[in-house]
Amino acid sequence: MSNNLSSFDALVLGVYKDGSFSETATKKITEKIRQTIKQQLQCAGVKGKLGEVRVLYGIGSEEGLPSQIAVVGLGTKPENERDSLEKARVAAAVGVRTLRNQGAKNIAIDVMTNEHGASEGATLALFKPDRLKSAQNQIPSVKISPFGTLSSSDLTWETGLIYANAQNFARTLGNSPANHMTPTIFTENAKSVLKDLPNVEVIVRDRDWVEGKKMGSFLSVANGSDEPLKFLEIHYRGGKDGDKPLALVGKGITFDSGGISLKPPAGMSEMKIDMGGGAAVTAALYGIAKLELPINVVVTVPLCENLPSGHATKPGDVVVAMNGKSIEVDNTDAEGRLILADALYYTSSTFQPHSLIDLATLTGAIGVALGIGKYAGIYTNSDKLWEQLAEAGKIANDPLWRMPLDDFYLKSMTKSDVADYINSSGNKYGSSCKAAIFLKEFVYGLSDEGTVGRDITDTEKGKDYGIIEGNIIDKDADELNKIRYAHIDMACIMNASEDSYYNVKGATGRPARSIIEFARKLSRVR
Repeated sequence: MSNNLSSFDALVLGVYKDGSFSETATKKITEKIRQTIKQQLQCAGVKGKLGEVRVLYGIGSEEGLPSQIAVVGLGTKPENERDSLEKARVAAAVGVRTLRNQGAKNIAIDVMTNEHGASEGATLALFKPDRLKSAQNQIPSVKISPFGTLSSSDLTWETGLIYANAQNFARTLGNSPANHMTPTIFTENAKSVLKDLPNVEVIVRDRDWVEGKKMGSFLSVANGSDEPLKFLEIHYRGGKDGDKPLALVGKGITFDSGGISLKPPAGMSEMKIDMGGGAAVTAALYGIAKLELPINVVVTVPLCENLPSGHATKPGDVVVAMNGKSIEVDNTDAEGRLILADALYYTSSTFQPHSLIDLATLTGAIGVALGIGKYAGIYTNSDKLWEQLAEAGKIANDPLWRMPLDDFYLKSMTKSDVADYINSSGNKYGSSCKAAIFLKEFVYGLSDEGTVGRDITDTEKGKDYGIIEGNIIDKDADELNKIRYAHIDMACIMNASEDSYYNVKGATGRPARSIIEFARKLSRVR
């Protein structure tokens, strides 16, 4: 007999392509009701393919079933964990969104193929980007609850809620207009969301601190705006005292006009999402803390606007970064790498993490390379770190594609006649690769003491590191470098152009869930 459904006004059920029901539906819905549902689906020509949906009314009311039942196709039986997660995400998302459109307010969701996936998909699909609209014009809120449970797993209904709420937090930050998400407001949002979580410390630095640290590269971008810059620093201390942290650095340009190198007006409003990297790392920290993972994490986000004014940096100006290196600013619209240069050096030199990952909406070129909406590009010095991040992306269905982090591209970024570096190569070829290798130069322990280009020591001779002209080419940084480094260029996934399954039009909040999953797996092995 069905049970625990009398308080709901709608139910999502999953059905496979072969006509069989999910495990929960088979256990909790009577054979009589299931046969009635099957007959109605057959009459409607429903085949059970993934994401196919049909709403049935008034079935099983005598047994306490809600008046509306959205029956959603699951396709074929799942082949592995990734498959079960994604089928549940898609089916739950389609079901709840369909029922919300039908006026449902309190929905029970069959956990179908995976509890975590079902709650994740439903919560992501129900995200509302309309918080600034008047109440009568907002999408109605919907309450969701699980119907049934599955066999034991580390990933549960509750973990799915945490992952999805983290991404939705990043979406909220990214969707907010620039006048409603200044650097100050961003930090206030972070403090508000994180304030009650255990082992979390939020520190907000101001201009005086940035000047004291001699972050001239960061300051050069912030100078054009009247909005005060902020440097957000968050610590989660879930691991042992003294354990090296995982470091996450996010680009935090809360609006990017391009500065003096002004962008074209078409589409410029989307540049409110240029803090998508900062949003994603802040949201990931929220998820990591909510899961209470036994790991130490530090997050840093340099926050400012990039605007033209009489105080703005001009093309041709030379600035000095925190590490003492000079940078010629050839293009003020290549500003993300300027603020990240100082954030990366500060984070790596101060906290000396075992792994450092930066997330940034850095280049349009990554979209040319990978297209829009599927993969983010990842550059890393570590094969192992790549494998771990790639696996996390697969589990979250938030995939990454490895790109070359190669000194071949560095020549273009050191061609200045007046400075150590130049922030733009002057041509469009390999622009994302050039930006990545530029950033790597500011990671302490890699560019100064790393393996690329330095002489081989006696203890390293004979090891299989890969040798070119007597220098180590960094075949695998895990053994040689102090810090495993990855740069994720997420410009091509920062924005969704339309609703689709659990994706909602607007700022995506990606890849927050992938980073949480990476940290969860990492916390098990360290």
